[in-house]
Amino acid sequence: MSAARQRRRGWVIATLVVGAALLAFTLGLEPGNDLFLVAGFAMAAVWAGGALLSGPMPPGNGDMSLARALALGTGVGAFLLGGCLVVALFVAEVPVLREPAEALLEHADGGTLLPVFVMTAVGGVGEEMFFRGALYDALPQHLAIVVTTVVYTLTTVGSAVFLLVVAAAMLGAVTAVLRQRTGGLAAPIATHLMWSLGMLLLLPHALATGR
Repeated sequence: MSAARQRRRGWVIATLVVGAALLAFTLGLEPGNDLFLVAGFAMAAVWAGGALLSGPMPPGNGDMSLARALALGTGVGAFLLGGCLVVALFVAEVPVLREPAEALLEHADGGTLLPVFVMTAVGGVGEEMFFRGALYDALPQHLAIVVTTVVYTLTTVGSAVFLLVVAAAMLGAVTAVLRQRTGGLAAPIATHLMWSLGMLLLLPHALATGR
């Protein structure tokens, strides 16, 4: 193994440990806690910082033009968003599944939607830099899609939000495939932002159908 690959793996492991712990802490905060935004932005900094420290990032759009990569990612993100909202309609009918998701969304209540929106966007970029950037490049090519998807999904298990875990598995798999097909991060980032920001704005309405 080359020294560069060893260095990348070392930073990836360290970042995973810190990032997962910070994510668990952030998701465990009560709605209205002033630390939520601070922890959320800190988590985004951990993912992005760990990715940058691990080594060079892949090209933003790989072999595609930037416009085409962004269009592809946005379209895929919209399709994924629609699928997750359909799942949410079923989750809305099951209180034991709906209530944890509603509790998580309460962090955007009380006039804090704009900063949560910005935090979600920044966090999405940081996660793609790390999971589909640094972590992906630290793995053998034939394992990268499966391992990054599993690891990304596992980071959300501690939230105990069923919908979030399912969505993470779907998002992780789709963005990993986009990274492989395009060779860069522009399409995965566009997909992640379309999905995460759409879920933030539309998921409360989907869950409200079960009340």
